[in-house]
Amino acid sequence: MPLNVVSNHAANVAHRNLLKTDMEATASLSKLSIGKRVVSARDDAASMAIGSRMNAEVRGLKQAVVNAGQANSMLQIADGAMSMVSEILTRMKVLSIQASSANLSATEREFLDVEFQALMAEIDRIADDTDFNGLQLLDGEITVTQSANLGTADGVAAVSAQGIDTNGTFTIAYDGTSAFTVSDGTNSYTGTLAAEVLDTNGALIRSTTLQLSSTSGNGSLTVALNTAFDAATAVAAEAFTVAGANQLSLAFKLGTGTETYDSLSFTLDAVSVTGLGFTGTETIDSAANAESAMEAVNIAIDNLNSYRANVGAAQNRLDFASTNLSIAIENAEAARSTLLDLDMAAEMTNFTSKQILMQSGVAMLAQANQLPQNLLRLLQ
Repeated sequence: MPLNVVSNHAANVAHRNLLKTDMEATASLSKLSIGKRVVSARDDAASMAIGSRMNAEVRGLKQAVVNAGQANSMLQIADGAMSMVSEILTRMKVLSIQASSANLSATEREFLDVEFQALMAEIDRIADDTDFNGLQLLDGEITVTQSANLGTADGVAAVSAQGIDTNGTFTIAYDGTSAFTVSDGTNSYTGTLAAEVLDTNGALIRSTTLQLSSTSGNGSLTVALNTAFDAATAVAAEAFTVAGANQLSLAFKLGTGTETYDSLSFTLDAVSVTGLGFTGTETIDSAANAESAMEAVNIAIDNLNSYRANVGAAQNRLDFASTNLSIAIENAEAARSTLLDLDMAAEMTNFTSKQILMQSGVAMLAQANQLPQNLLRLLQ
């Protein structure tokens, strides 16, 4: 190659290599700053795709662990209520044994029967009142078919029933002022909108829920309203149906897919008086009635123990499922880390090498720029 002062080939080569080293050092610095081997698809498109899917899987599994914990909490609430019902049944058995003894008079049996009936009412109250995040757990599964003019389109978002006699026809009416009335032909359930949810013209200004209760019937109904509800217009009594079963079906999402094995399904049995096998007419006001009531209580105790065993089995299964999810998260995190996470020691060594090359490149570029100056001495 001829010597000249027009084109400095050595400087061009040094500059090109310096740019290359600078790009590599910048890429290494980027990886070190975020701790990832794959910063963009240009680094490793396949690993980035697999790693992204695994990252989504890990986050989904972590939520599944949360779901399992909340499911266990729900079942714990149900079991706690069942435990109290068990105590009540034990007391009812004691009362029935006491009332069946000949050393008591009819008057004293009447006294015992007052407590016996109160305890039966308390069983129903516990069944109606046990809930998790608004979901009734121990009164079975009740569905309500809304009426024509008090449906979703009319601002009645939902009507739900708790602890009432199911598989029946009811009527629901609104008086145009603030009061709802529901009747099953025998018992009436009533409730009134609070003044603060209505404006001066009687219109509903915010969504609200209204619980209807009865002084004579069991259970209650809840009416959920939104602002589409016309609180100033009366609606005549309209029929709607209530149907239910003595079991509540629950499905907990413990997987990240849509297959049946991604969910665990359990049932909670109703622990109401009828759910436990009582007829609701048991008394201990006579020795004969006390004997019959004692047998009914024994059956109820056996039923309750069976229901609690199902809850306990479900809790244990959830514990194992949660442990399995934790192991799956660990393994998925390890696999994702292998694909995407940076070996900090190796990359730091690489970055140090690039720094040395950059310093050397800058020095050599400076030397290359001095070469034409040496040729100028020939002109002296």
